[in-house]
Amino acid sequence: MRQVDRHEKYLGIPTIVGRSKKAIFEAVIDRIWKKLQGWKEKLLSRAGKEILLKSVIQEIPTYLMGVYKFPRDTIQRIQSAMARFWWGSDGFKRKTHWRSWDDMCTLKCFGGMGFKDLGVFNDALLGRQAWRLVKASNSLLGRIFKAKYYPRSEFLESSLGFAGSFSWRSIWSSKALIKEGIIWKIGNGKKVNLWSEPWVADEGELQ
Repeated sequence: MRQVDRHEKYLGIPTIVGRSKKAIFEAVIDRIWKKLQGWKEKLLSRAGKEILLKSVIQEIPTYLMGVYKFPRDTIQRIQSAMARFWWGSDGFKRKTHWRSWDDMCTLKCFGGMGFKDLGVFNDALLGRQAWRLVKASNSLLGRIFKAKYYPRSEFLESSLGFAGSFSWRSIWSSKALIKEGIIWKIGNGKKVNLWSEPWVADEGELQ
């Protein structure tokens, strides 16, 4: 059995993140390129390409997106690779892209193809982790993060700090998204600041 000083990855996620954040996503991009290069695009119909891109390529970075905030450059490279596969190429010459990838990410009922906007999808997955810290504060993840990053407050009132891990900064970046979509339902009113927090009265009080 080979002995190692440290594990570079655990469950596909790098255990140590240095100053260069883009370097940890190179493995994801390489994996996507290998998948795309292995498919014979000339033998696939548009429907076949759509199924492969949606069910395989867009799912590759999902697990990592739930932990880390992807750099914009990385997302653009992934979307560029998908666009090139979709529109095709003749050797080293790229064929014309008749529509932008943003238009391709529009829902089909609005004239697009319904591909995921990976930037928005990344924010949604991180927002889900942030919501877990709000609703399941007694979970192992919640207790560890609270003890390390916001011991005297709750997650929604926490500050970013100066020495947080890349994972913490990624999840914390979605806090604004969470705060836009939440609202207090008034019970006894003891935990709610009526002047600064969004709230709605109980249904019985509105009648």
